[in-house]
This record gives sequence, structure tokens and C-alpha cells, in this order.
Amino acid sequence: MKRRSDGTVVALTPGRQRLSDEFFNRPCLQVAVDLLGKTLVRKLDDGSLLRCKIVETECYLGVTDKACHTFGGRRTEKNAPMYMKPGTSYVYFTYGMYHCFNISSQEEGSAVLLRAAEPLEGEDTMQLHRQASQRSAKEKSYKTHELCNGPAKLCMALAIDRFTCNAKDLTLWPEMWFEEAPKPEECVVTSTRVGIDSVEEEWRLKPLRFYLLGNKSVSKRDKIQEGVIPS
Repeated sequence: MKRRSDGTVVALTPGRQRLSDEFFNRPCLQVAVDLLGKTLVRKLDDGSLLRCKIVETECYLGVTDKACHTFGGRRTEKNAPMYMKPGTSYVYFTYGMYHCFNISSQEEGSAVLLRAAEPLEGEDTMQLHRQASQRSAKEKSYKTHELCNGPAKLCMALAIDRFTCNAKDLTLWPEMWFEEAPKPEECVVTSTRVGIDSVEEEWRLKPLRFYLLGNKSVSKRDKIQEGVIPS
């Protein structure tokens, strides 16, 4: 357990440290790569914990990045968390139905998008959350690797939304945090970002997505880049 100055108790995994300001107050690219393998913990209202291993991230470099919500120094009520201290959550709503979860980093207006995670604890609850979000009348059961294998799926499984989880300091907030974890054994694949087809080619093709090779929870593989990695 970790007790904050206000008396709030946060349950940490035995032997694990909560990621601090120092981790997030670094260049966006470094944070995006180093988040791979770390543990994301979500504490629900009933006190139960959901844990997952981060397996895929994307880097958005801030005011200079044409694929970023803050490109050109754009400031709105929506993107305000991207300008807050490194380690602040930025949860936005997209396509009128999905949430995406980001963490601010060092450069002005920059953030790391969490694209996929591997469930570690609370799989049954994640399953219920995913099923509750289904728009089809026919209930579907998800395989473990399908629960968080995309940015919107991750948010649904962990009950992350803009109403409860946005603009939170993830180094202090007792409802969600990141924990240290052993360095992943898998190689890191570097690829292009996903879902930014409208952005000009220079930025669309920048290698700013990272994932763990061979992990089944990754949302989209890049077989060409995987073939470059020495066996």
C-alpha cells in the first residue's frame, strides 16, 4: 500500500513502484517506448483493481506534429490536458462512440496514446465491461487477447472515459496509475501510426508507433518492419 498526504491509500503490486513525475517528464518518444511492458492499474468504484501490461503505444509530438490535436499551438477545452504537466491523462471521444486514452509528456502539447494492452488481472470484469458496451443484441464473448487490443477497446475494458478519467495526474490520482515492471523480453517493433490517413505523407509515415513483437494483444502488426528485426 502507498498512503498519500491526504490519507488516501493506493494498492500497489508488491515490490512495484508507481511511475513518478520523472518518468513522464521526458521526450514523448522515450516515454512511448518505455511504457511498453509497464503495468496500467485501474481502481474501480467498488475497490477492485484491473491490471494490464502495455503492449502498444503511439507518440504524438505536440505543436509541430501535424497528426496531433495540438498542432500549430491549437488550444481548446478538449485538448487542454495535453498542455498540463507530464503524466496527465488526456481522454477524448471520437467517432461519436469511442474513448481514447493518452498521457502527456515533456514537449509542449505532446502525448502518448495507449493503443493496446494485455490483461493481467480482472479479466472477468473486463469481459463484462466489453459486453456491456456492445451495440449488437447478440452477446459476444471475447478472448483474452481481444479485450484490450485497440485504443477504444482498452478504454471500454478498463472503464476509462472522459467524464471520470480526463485531466488526472497519474502520478497521484488514486483511481488509475502505472507501475514499474520487469523489462519485457519481447523485441520492440517500430512502425507508422494508425488511423491518420488524412495527414500529409511526411507525418503519416513517421515511425512513431511501438509494440511488442509477437504479443497477441497488439492491435495491428507491421509484418514488413517485423521482418527487419534480427531473429
